[in-house]
Amino acid sequence: MAADHDAPVRDVPTTENSSVNNEKAVHPEYTEDVALESAGWDEQRTKKLLRKIDSRLLPFLALLYLLSFLDRTNIGNAKLERLTQDLKLTGLKYNDALGIFFPFYVLAEVPSNMAMKRFRPSIWIPCIMVAWGVCCTLMGVVQNYHGLMAVRSCLGLAEGGLFPGITYYITMWYRRHECGFRMAIFFSAATAAGAFGGLLARGILEMKGVGGYNGWRWLFILEGILTFIIAIIAFFAMYDYPQTAKFLKPEERVEIAARLKRDRSSLADEFNIKYFFAALKDWKIWVHMFITIGVYTGLYSYSLFVPTIINSIGTFSPEQSQLLTVPPYVVACLFCIGAGWYADKLKQRGIFMLFFMGMAIVGLIMLMATRTPAVRYLGCFFLASGIYPNVPQGVAWNGNNIGGSLKRGVGIAMHVGFGNLGGVISSYLFLSKQSPHYYQGFGTLLGCQVMAFVLSAFMTIYLRRENARRDREYKPPSEYTEEEKIAEREKGDNATFFRYTV
Repeated sequence: MAADHDAPVRDVPTTENSSVNNEKAVHPEYTEDVALESAGWDEQRTKKLLRKIDSRLLPFLALLYLLSFLDRTNIGNAKLERLTQDLKLTGLKYNDALGIFFPFYVLAEVPSNMAMKRFRPSIWIPCIMVAWGVCCTLMGVVQNYHGLMAVRSCLGLAEGGLFPGITYYITMWYRRHECGFRMAIFFSAATAAGAFGGLLARGILEMKGVGGYNGWRWLFILEGILTFIIAIIAFFAMYDYPQTAKFLKPEERVEIAARLKRDRSSLADEFNIKYFFAALKDWKIWVHMFITIGVYTGLYSYSLFVPTIINSIGTFSPEQSQLLTVPPYVVACLFCIGAGWYADKLKQRGIFMLFFMGMAIVGLIMLMATRTPAVRYLGCFFLASGIYPNVPQGVAWNGNNIGGSLKRGVGIAMHVGFGNLGGVISSYLFLSKQSPHYYQGFGTLLGCQVMAFVLSAFMTIYLRRENARRDREYKPPSEYTEEEKIAEREKGDNATFFRYTV
């Protein structure tokens, strides 16, 4: 976005290559870490501090998202075990039950992130966990289509705040180019949920007949109870922000605050409704939203229908199909974490997203172009490995490029919320009448990936050019005084000292 022309300008024109050099000024990671940290904080001590934060935050956050993804997608495994027959889900009723979750999920996201900013994460997150744990348990006792629809609606409303909330929460602890890897670890729980969910479902579904219930009912009941128990623990185990975290020493809290201030360049951090409207008016966030709906349509299609897809590839039993879902998820998990680490190291996002979209496109072509079971199953590996890494990559890319705390929180929620409308689309892509080839479903996913690819390429080119323009017209971010930064603190990413992540 164009910046005000009364801002400080530099006298010597630069080339487009100077945007790389200027990134070194605005993103301290490009320079020597020793020079970057506060007095007394060398590179080794800073890494030790980050490992300490990682060990306290990431395992528990990943567990929360694993439970969330299990509870929303376990219906795919339940379908193979008489869910549709017991509840008389004829025609499109099963697809309706999938789709009704997402509008309510999206509805909760922006208000939830604003509440996260207003209140304490250690209260807000456990409360919504209690709510969705109860909803998941109730899915195990519904008796008809209408009951299932009602509970799935409530489940969406309860779960809606978790992913954007935790994503926003991570940005309050780490610098911009430290977030991507952490978000990848957090989101890798979704792939772990896919792998673990198939194994867990296989075991729980063997409880068929216990208490007079079919196995699919026990699947919902036990997973819901597990979420409820972890939610109670979360009330005591979650930390809020660095300033109040008891596991940090006073000097560590000061250093974290200083690191974030240097990284965020003194941009506005207070709660003010004008930053909400600033997010709504930022066209770049809207482009990311359309990229995200392309990615998330594939994400939910895969996670909801992969047991059905694999079951249609060959003559597999429901038990074999559930077990065969595990290996593609394991490979996707490795790609997710590896790409998050490497993207943070290179401090780039767009090129990674383009690569993985290409991988997903290859997987979809393999699933559509042949009837050979081995090739189609290999296509599942390509599809999963192409889709899952782009979820944390995309939200980190968007979040990196939104200046100001509240605007970033709202922008992330808009990004994730709009993307989750892809869940509504995916709910109707793989209909029983299309079995076993599902050309319409795979074709729609192919179109979504191509759309996301084109928009990601556009954003990558635009952001590089905008960084180069700011390099030419304004002085390097490192040359701004604190007073000059404060004068532009309310401009967010439109501030003349702000540079975008490409």
